[in-house]
Amino acid sequence: MDDNSESWINIADIMSALMMIFMFISIAFLYQLQNEKEIYRVQLNKALHKEFDGNLNQWNAEITGDNIFRFSTPFQEGSDKIPEDFNAILDEFFPRYIKILTLSNFKDEIEEIRVEGHTSSGWGKLDSHKTNYLKNMDLSQKRANNVLSYAYNINTPFVDNNRPWLEKKLRANGMAFSNLIYLDDGLSQDEKKSRRVEFRVTTKDHMKP
Repeated sequence: MDDNSESWINIADIMSALMMIFMFISIAFLYQLQNEKEIYRVQLNKALHKEFDGNLNQWNAEITGDNIFRFSTPFQEGSDKIPEDFNAILDEFFPRYIKILTLSNFKDEIEEIRVEGHTSSGWGKLDSHKTNYLKNMDLSQKRANNVLSYAYNINTPFVDNNRPWLEKKLRANGMAFSNLIYLDDGLSQDEKKSRRVEFRVTTKDHMKP
């Protein structure tokens, strides 16, 4: 074997070793990001439960493991008008919610606060599937817009002081019946729980999986 052949073998060995090193570094980096994301999720979940556990039953609400704040059935079927009792809930909920999200250990990592409107598939089911979907999409978007607008206009110190930040973070998304909630049998939709409003926090790119 000549010197050139030995040189190429040595270079190939070095490249293989470097690739293995970079692979291990990448794996370690991804593991660290996942760990940071999990710590963030757990800390935010604890803070939300500490603040709101005493209200969840009264509000017909729940906090999921991935920090979705879910209000079940706040709207009348087919209506985008916020009922007065849900207005009162938002008056109490939203300033306290913003107080949690603007704490120093949460605020800087938040990319968006999504207000999501969801419908069941029951309303408009006599129409064609396409028409039914578009009608429910329009309805869910109006519901999300109305909830966002109402929450944004609440006049309390926590909302007022963070309004410029909220303008960068708050979004309203209509989801129609794309994410139904099912009964315990896993087959039949729970129409009341599917007709809901959710507040969902998304984190910045470097914390996403």
